[in-house]
Amino acid sequence: MAVFELKKLFLPTIFLLLLTITHSNSKLDAHYYDQTCPQAEKIILQTVRNASIYDPRVPARLLRMFFHDCFIRGCNASVLLDSTPENQAEKDAPPNISLRSFYVIHDIKSKLEVTCPHTVSCANILTIAARDVVTMSGGPYWNVLKGRKDGRISKANETINLPAPTFNVSQLIQSFGMRGLGVKDLVSLSGGHSLGFSHCSSFASRLHNFSLVHDVDPIMNINFALELKKKCPKPNKDRNAGDFLDSTPSIFDNNYYKLVVAGKALFGSDQALFGDERTRWIVEKFAGDQDLFFKEFATSMVRLGNVGVVENGEVRLNCRLIN
Repeated sequence: MAVFELKKLFLPTIFLLLLTITHSNSKLDAHYYDQTCPQAEKIILQTVRNASIYDPRVPARLLRMFFHDCFIRGCNASVLLDSTPENQAEKDAPPNISLRSFYVIHDIKSKLEVTCPHTVSCANILTIAARDVVTMSGGPYWNVLKGRKDGRISKANETINLPAPTFNVSQLIQSFGMRGLGVKDLVSLSGGHSLGFSHCSSFASRLHNFSLVHDVDPIMNINFALELKKKCPKPNKDRNAGDFLDSTPSIFDNNYYKLVVAGKALFGSDQALFGDERTRWIVEKFAGDQDLFFKEFATSMVRLGNVGVVENGEVRLNCRLIN
């Protein structure tokens, strides 16, 4: 979700990961910290809100961080672990190098360790923060199920299993399906692109030498493509160049789906949702009914938060390091 850099899927590795990344049947509880740390959600919300006031890019960054965490080994905060001399961690892999705002999660963890020592896992912090940034940006609220623990393994080479912005619908369905998520979840969670920004490298292939027949991806709105060509010329010497994923990039709404219908999605994977009969009807429903999108997004975020839940892991004292 959000901005993914990798271009292909390695099925053997995915098969191995399927042994560890499944839709968990573990029982999580919305009231998990009611007795042990009743201030937890308030502290998380206040810290995220203050960080977002200081830097408006924080909401999109934390939401993307959550997606990238859950798609590798499940929602166990493995994306927060630092690399060591013996191991390159997920955060230092190519698709995650552009992840930002880790400091917000670390700040929350420091505050919680003072208030409720060794109680709130980094995985739960990130899951709650992802909900909070959506709600703060005008999106839905949902009760986050809690109880997941932190994993102890983070491997950069496993990030090859993140969905790429070039994926077609069949590849997307396969990727989401291996996490126990269905077609409706795929389309709902793609709505996370309502927030955020993408660098040219993730969509420039649609703008220049797309095929032997077409210079520009023919399913892209031509006027939109011409605008993007100006922002992402070839060659492009500005590594920070790019465009927003949505025309209302700081507001969580259903405008993303309206842009997909209009042929104005940045990523080929997003535009593909409108070109496939398995997903087109859901895109159209969400484009026409924001309340429905909000309801389904909240439901899918709960389902995503259940992927690969770790109950017998640890509660890290520092989100960057295993205990």
